[in-house]
Amino acid sequence: MQNVYTVKQVNAYIKNMFTQDFMLSRIYVKGEVSNVKYHTSGHVYFSLKDASGVIACILFAGNRGGLGFRMQDGQQVIVFGSVTTYERDGRYQLYAKEIRLDGLGLLYERFQALKEELGEMGMFDEGYKQPVPRFAKTVGIVTAPTGAAIMDIMNISRRRNPYVQLILYPAQVQGEGAKESIVRGIHALEKEEVDVIIVGRGGGSIEDLWAFNEEVVARAIFDCRIPVISAVGHETDTTIADYVADLRAPTPSAAAELAVWEYQTAALSLQDSRMRLLQRMYAAVEKERMRLDRYVLQLKLFHPQTTLQTQKQYLAETEEQLRRFMKERILSARHRMALAAETMKGLSPLEKLSRGYAYVEDKRGTAVISIDQVESREPLTIYVADGVIQAEVLEKKEEYHG
Repeated sequence: MQNVYTVKQVNAYIKNMFTQDFMLSRIYVKGEVSNVKYHTSGHVYFSLKDASGVIACILFAGNRGGLGFRMQDGQQVIVFGSVTTYERDGRYQLYAKEIRLDGLGLLYERFQALKEELGEMGMFDEGYKQPVPRFAKTVGIVTAPTGAAIMDIMNISRRRNPYVQLILYPAQVQGEGAKESIVRGIHALEKEEVDVIIVGRGGGSIEDLWAFNEEVVARAIFDCRIPVISAVGHETDTTIADYVADLRAPTPSAAAELAVWEYQTAALSLQDSRMRLLQRMYAAVEKERMRLDRYVLQLKLFHPQTTLQTQKQYLAETEEQLRRFMKERILSARHRMALAAETMKGLSPLEKLSRGYAYVEDKRGTAVISIDQVESREPLTIYVADGVIQAEVLEKKEEYHG
């Protein structure tokens, strides 16, 4: 009877064959990444494929140090590891120990490494970014003298502001010697002391744009005393120059819009500012004129002449009141005098005398009011209305009036 083996025995035998094969224990396999899955355990599961087949792969968490980038579907990679079987399932797979990008992936790996290195040095920090001047008079351009980039920049600049001067340094932006040419262009325009520099080119593949990922170009941009705008490729293209530049423009056309101020907008803004300034000036002048008028009015009110005039008017009014008061007092006094005169007139001896009465004095000049004051033959002086009579007492006779 033929030998009969269990599944476990067969799988173990096959695994042992893989293990004994020296080539399969240390093998490099390249292909396109697909079905990438980062497991919570830290393991990475993926597949490698090419036009003819697929092989399952696994990178254990302990070997993650051999992976310098994050894996994504579609990447071309070279995987170093060993091929063996998973005994339980009887399936063979590639156990990865190191993974690196292949071809374009190598360039991407270099890009990531330089980006990380320069980032750690602080060359991307916002604190080192220089502000782009708002009203640049001269704009330096480091790019190829032919091609869409320079034409786009010139057209945009001419439309926005024909008075801004453009200075082109015709640089080689692709191929051997491109990085040195770009660096020379930056240094040359820096010596020209332009207001801002645009460094860039049109779109292309990663190899076409690689000069802008070189460290010497990044350092020339970082060390430049003049603000640099990076304008490399299309909006989706990103280079080291974009990170280190003072400002990144998604396209050369956008760089021209950032570097060249729009004349018409500035003119309208200036006119608007002029009108606002005139309005404020007129308002301020009118306010000061009103304040001056108040001061003039106050000066008139408190002027000595005004005060003197007021005092004169007050004295005139007071004098008039005094005159009126005196007149009233005089009239009142005259009235009282007239009354008194009438009273005195009634009491006047002359008035009495004019009515037949007489005034008699003895020889001593004393008024005689009683017969007891005189003696017989005593001389008397009698006063009448129109003169004096000298008489003598002949007889006195007492009469009683009850």
